[in-house]
Amino acid sequence: MAAPALVPKQHVTSPIWEHFGFQPNEKGEPANLDEAVCKICFRKLQVKRGNTSNLRSHLASYHPAVEVRLPPPARSTQSQAAAGASRQLGVAEAFARAVKYGAGSERHRGLTDAVARYLVEEMVPFNTVEKPSFRALLNKFDRQYELPGKTYFSQTAVPKMYSTARAAVQCELREVDFFSATTDMWSSVNMTPYMTVTVHFLASDWTLKTRCLETVFMPQNHTAENIAEALHSAFDAWSLDQNKLACITTDNGANIVAAVRKLQWTWLNCFGHNLHLAVTNAMASVKDRTGRAMGLCHSLVSAFSQSWPKRRDLAKAQAELQAPQHGLIMDCPTRWGSKQRMVERVLEQTTAIQRVLVNDRRHQHLIPSWQDIAVLQSVNAALKPAAEFTDLLSGEAYVTVSSIKPVLKLLTEDVLKPSDDDTTLTADIKRKMCSVLDNKYSPILHKLLEKACLLDPRYRGKHFDWEEAKCALIDEMLSMGDGGSGASPAVGISVEQTAMPPPAKKRTLGDLLKGSFSSTSAAVPMRIRADSELTRYLQEEPLDSNADPLAWWRDNQFRFPLLSKIARKYMCICATSAPSERVFSTAGSIVTHLRSSLKPEKVNMLVFLARNKDI
Repeated sequence: MAAPALVPKQHVTSPIWEHFGFQPNEKGEPANLDEAVCKICFRKLQVKRGNTSNLRSHLASYHPAVEVRLPPPARSTQSQAAAGASRQLGVAEAFARAVKYGAGSERHRGLTDAVARYLVEEMVPFNTVEKPSFRALLNKFDRQYELPGKTYFSQTAVPKMYSTARAAVQCELREVDFFSATTDMWSSVNMTPYMTVTVHFLASDWTLKTRCLETVFMPQNHTAENIAEALHSAFDAWSLDQNKLACITTDNGANIVAAVRKLQWTWLNCFGHNLHLAVTNAMASVKDRTGRAMGLCHSLVSAFSQSWPKRRDLAKAQAELQAPQHGLIMDCPTRWGSKQRMVERVLEQTTAIQRVLVNDRRHQHLIPSWQDIAVLQSVNAALKPAAEFTDLLSGEAYVTVSSIKPVLKLLTEDVLKPSDDDTTLTADIKRKMCSVLDNKYSPILHKLLEKACLLDPRYRGKHFDWEEAKCALIDEMLSMGDGGSGASPAVGISVEQTAMPPPAKKRTLGDLLKGSFSSTSAAVPMRIRADSELTRYLQEEPLDSNADPLAWWRDNQFRFPLLSKIARKYMCICATSAPSERVFSTAGSIVTHLRSSLKPEKVNMLVFLARNKDI
């Protein structure tokens, strides 16, 4: 069907009429000026007195690609007059907007505090506030705000935030019954040495809290004496009572271990470092059988990581083979889990790797042979079962120390126990790992772990001979006492009131019988109470392994008043020193190459604020 010939409207300026016309009469003129026809879809639309609102609405509904190219509709005379009046009335407002906020005004303080939080929480340099684009951004949001310079944020705003947050943390620490700690050493990009200290404690609602206390400059040699002095100074600076320290968790460094021993603090070695040493020693013991395959694995990953064409060809081969679109992983010497992931990824991508290298004469020697693949499979079979345990025991928001004993039992008696299906190489690696793990925990540490495990309602002492731990817990409950469970003195009664005789009251049956039975009733001895309480606790049904033991203690603390105090001591201990290592990850994002000149005092403030955001 041929499109009808339409007549355009004469003497119009609106570009919207380019898309509409009118049906012609015999003379070729518009037959009806009140009925326009769309030139695109030939729909008829009513047009009264030349108003184009219906036409624009039609284009917006049925032809949006055309409507979006049209200029915005001109405002009516009434709206223009209203706009003119608004501009006249806005003179005073425009004058007010030209005046900057006073430095002491609430608005200026609020905006400045927001910028300071941005600098601290996003860990960006102080000179960000002097960059033209950043200042232009803030000016776009509020022209009346005048942003202070970097010196203000560095010398005034951040120290003020630090003082406020430090006071809040000190207030928290004054209320705790017990706390544990972790510590570690670290060097920044400019090789400046630091030591960090974190503390962990249970709040009144049994929520596990973590606080980073210090990341302090350690210019002295890292001897046991200097580390002990630094730790003692940190505790003094925060007014921490060493009698409330349940335990400190560190790595196995001889200097740190000697420092803790010098301070006579209870010490626990990091489970993650122990597992790392187990893997390292186990791999070293079979190096003559794994050296070639592991070396080939490193060279292979290195070749692909340093060559974009190889990574591109690997992705193409993965698509053709319908293999997972994964890159290769290079292991990190300080992260044993990455070694297993490197081996596992090479095994996963072996076919794709072979397709990429088969036509590359320079790197054909990197194609794994069947013997190399067999060795890598044996290594992966030995390491993979233990891969998840370090991460699971490195948390800060849930109890970890009570799980060490069950995990060790599971590893040595099940996961890492050689099976009939294991190759000789796999079995040898597993046996060596078990041997190293067994030697990393002394009898003293096992007693600590047993008490922590017994106090976890998920386990209730099922993973060890609990008789010795039970006696130790009873002795500990007796040393703490009942916490004032007896009658408390009257409060708020004046001397005059106590001197006056009490009003006479009618004697009851209880008063008459009191004298007869008071001589035969006696307070239950503390040891019997403690033993009874622990016995009742052990007779309860264990919790589900995924349940929260802290929630259970929160709900049952009044049923076990003596035992719950001991639980507050042991449930806050960290199984690993990961909290300190996470602090160093944050510090590494603050002390970058662009900020290597930050003073140690400022580093401590910024790391403290970044790690204690919830204060």
